Amino acid sequence: MRRRTLLTAAGGALLGATGTGVAQAAGSGATDVAVQVDPGTTYGPWEGWGTSLAWWANVFGDRDDFADAFFTLEDVGYDGRTLPGLGLSIARYNLGGCSWNTVGGASMAASPNIPRYKQIEGFWLDGGNADPGSAAWDWSVDAKQRGALLRAHQRGAQAELFSNSPMWWMLQNHNPSGASDGGNNLASAYYRTFATYLATVARRAQDSWGVPFASVEPFNEPSSSWWTATGTQEGCHFDASVQATVLGEVRSELDRLGLSGTAVAASDETSYDLARSTWASFGSAARATVARVNVHGYQGSGGRRDLLRDDVAAAGKKLWNSETGQKDATGLTMATNLFLDFRWLCPTAYVYWQVMDPSPDWAMIAYDPSTLQPGAVTTKYYAYAQFTRHIRPGMQIVTTNAGNTIAAYDAAARRLVIVAISPDQAQTLTFDLSAFAQASGGSSGLVRRWSTHTQGGDQYAARTDVSVSGKKLSVPFAAGQIQTLEIDNVTP
Repeated sequence: MRRRTLLTAAGGALLGATGTGVAQAAGSGATDVAVQVDPGTTYGPWEGWGTSLAWWANVFGDRDDFADAFFTLEDVGYDGRTLPGLGLSIARYNLGGCSWNTVGGASMAASPNIPRYKQIEGFWLDGGNADPGSAAWDWSVDAKQRGALLRAHQRGAQAELFSNSPMWWMLQNHNPSGASDGGNNLASAYYRTFATYLATVARRAQDSWGVPFASVEPFNEPSSSWWTATGTQEGCHFDASVQATVLGEVRSELDRLGLSGTAVAASDETSYDLARSTWASFGSAARATVARVNVHGYQGSGGRRDLLRDDVAAAGKKLWNSETGQKDATGLTMATNLFLDFRWLCPTAYVYWQVMDPSPDWAMIAYDPSTLQPGAVTTKYYAYAQFTRHIRPGMQIVTTNAGNTIAAYDAAARRLVIVAISPDQAQTLTFDLSAFAQASGGSSGLVRRWSTHTQGGDQYAARTDVSVSGKKLSVPFAAGQIQTLEIDNVTP
């Protein structure tokens, strides 16, 4: 992830955006909008919601209250209030590239602009010895992020290993923030060595930490040119041809270490369109190594989500939005882009970049970068809860005819979950459930609903005051309001 201006405009027009990124009016001036939910078309089981761990976990990874708030559905006390646990089920662990030792008389070259908490310590100190039991490896480092990983795993989350940069001594300029010109920085002699590093850490995590990685992603926005020696974080550019070579090495090393069941994901490009370009450049061998395509959502309301979806589906691969974030503490931009993802990208998982961040606009819980003390909870936290607490792993995502509505079905509970938003105007949404064989809402007909008003007011407020009538459910929305409905006794 890199901070940048997002190509996003909040509002009703955004929710009508097509896969081309061209906005169309959505219910402009309407007071009552009908939304049809179609159980006949699904996009498969939902895998979950998540967050990346570094950098916030490098500061707060030893705190159980934050682990509970992010990775359970419990009510959690924090700063004099009670937070609804987000119930995240994916934790992305950032394998570091920093160390402060010398190798052959050389040492790490650090950017003058990277803060210490963004320098993630790596385990392999000296490439002269690949034996993970030797003194060339230090498994005691990165304790707080590892603590967060273990806490997430203990609370039921699956883990993915990803890298912002290889170890500094593998790099041409020894700088884990990037090359001076933003170009390739991993020395060609270390392509397989980098793969060995990833696979060895994955093996160690499973054997010694008790945390198996479901997948390994070697890259982070690799085709982007902003990873330079003066950057503010770890980063490394990889041309698409280099990516293809490294992917083959990673698959080979995982297999060599007995991790044939660990998937390889790629390439975490910053945008939907760049992800399509990188994927198109791969030959059959590189594509065969990739079990899942990861993409970042920093293109906002732009880009051809639909074409990326089709390309990935045609190749028979899974698709995650593996990282996204927005400079909007209200959560409105996050929500509207998320609705676009569900309508056009159809991922099976969604991962917010940093649930905790020094910037209140980016954060769900902010912290002070100078004192590293946690601070305010933003409305975005409660907006995320509207989705994460109700659309749960294993549910089937079903289609609707509206860009402002997501629906998911829990077959075991016979429960339909609807999440909807009215971004820029007050209106009533009437949800038509006539395509279901049964949709009564329970013996009383009453439906549970939760509300977050992104412009001030409700913060995940729970109510039971609307009901199903004739397989229809009408719910008034204020401008900027997100509501989640749980409808019981529903049969497709």
